[in-house]
Amino acid sequence: MDLYRLTATEASELFRKRELSPVELLESVIARTEATEPAINAVTEQWLDEARAAALVSEARFAGGEQVRALEGIPLMLKDEQSVAGRLLEDGCLLEQGNIADVTHPIVDRIQDAGAVIHGRTKTPEYCCSPVTHSKLWGITRNPWNPDYTPGGSSGGSGAVLAAGSTMLATGSDIGGSIRIPASFCGVVGYKPPFGRVPGMAPFNSDTYCADGPMGRSVADVAMLQNVLSGPWVGDAASLREVAAVSGAVGSLRGVRIALCINLGGYDVDPAVEANTRAVAAALTFAGATVDEVVLPWTPEQVQQTAWPHFGAVMGPFIESIVEGDPDRAAQLMPYTRAFAAKAAAGGDYVEGLVAESAFYLPFAEIMTEYDVMICPTVASTGLAADEPATDSDTVFSQLMTLPFNVIGRVPVLAVPSGIAPNGVPTGVQIVGRTYDDASVFRVGAALEQELALWTDPAWWPALQG
Repeated sequence: MDLYRLTATEASELFRKRELSPVELLESVIARTEATEPAINAVTEQWLDEARAAALVSEARFAGGEQVRALEGIPLMLKDEQSVAGRLLEDGCLLEQGNIADVTHPIVDRIQDAGAVIHGRTKTPEYCCSPVTHSKLWGITRNPWNPDYTPGGSSGGSGAVLAAGSTMLATGSDIGGSIRIPASFCGVVGYKPPFGRVPGMAPFNSDTYCADGPMGRSVADVAMLQNVLSGPWVGDAASLREVAAVSGAVGSLRGVRIALCINLGGYDVDPAVEANTRAVAAALTFAGATVDEVVLPWTPEQVQQTAWPHFGAVMGPFIESIVEGDPDRAAQLMPYTRAFAAKAAAGGDYVEGLVAESAFYLPFAEIMTEYDVMICPTVASTGLAADEPATDSDTVFSQLMTLPFNVIGRVPVLAVPSGIAPNGVPTGVQIVGRTYDDASVFRVGAALEQELALWTDPAWWPALQG
């Protein structure tokens, strides 16, 4: 097996046994990035000198028998949205080209303190407001499984580098599915924590739809990173004081009750996606869980009607503040950004939206009085074109089954693969927990990962030639 295909947990164990060096592993992913990046276009910049120095420090810690940190020596790439003081922060936008951040995001500090070897940044769509990853500034990011398709967005670069083998762990953020959509299309694992579990920066730390979170190639990898990211931070009053540790350990699902909802009430789910979702349900049943099919009254139209007032109060004004009413500045924005801002501006009354969000949550909450988690597809379709304009939000959002769980943003959601569609693009499911019940979604995800034995198989990964 190529070193770049190890999971982070496998690599960490090999480090401890002195059977692998962090330096060797880093050089493997650097070589893989060099080989695949021209085709995938997922990386904004690499920090190779700093990464090699960090890998040497980790190597010395293992060699000297020193206490090792949670992510010691593990290669990791950061989503470009997460700021690092003194480094570029361009948000995929021509208007931000050359912009240098003056503060560091708290999760970056935590990742560095935990000993990870940060060696690059990953691409996003402009201002992270699209489920596809392409921009005037950075070009088109492609899916390693099928380059005609997008890896998703907005954490598309992170999903792509994980699938390609260019890193072990990556960060993402999620305001409408931006971790889970790339996890689905790229055949990796991603986690949208509940609101407040992972600290953020203003103004989005106070946005109940929004969360920074981990991405990786196994449930245990994602748990490893999530445990580093979570916990209170002095700069974020919304960050929860409770630290909810999660685990990728596999255990029995006996006594676990799982609700299966194929279409969430009104999404037009592709037959291949449905078949793979039902295979997940069968695997969970075989693993000992009780799985019942349930019905929700949601529709894509209701989801959007509920969400747009919120976007109109947060993301829309954020984009308008960048344009500053200048038509020339507005013309430099991507068409999908302009379309998003226009739709948000017409989103409706914010207070009425809050009332609608509470009403939207109720049927889910009632179901979850009887179940530990809910399973549903991540995306209703089997892929979007790499250059999909994404300007028709009604059409695009009708495929994304992620947004409902941003509307009810205090629920944890673990996204895992469910299979592969006929076009060669992976499909995925969401494991949705009750509010702030992080542990249950990881328990179910770990058992599913073992039972399906898809993405844990070395043969799972795309045959991308460097």
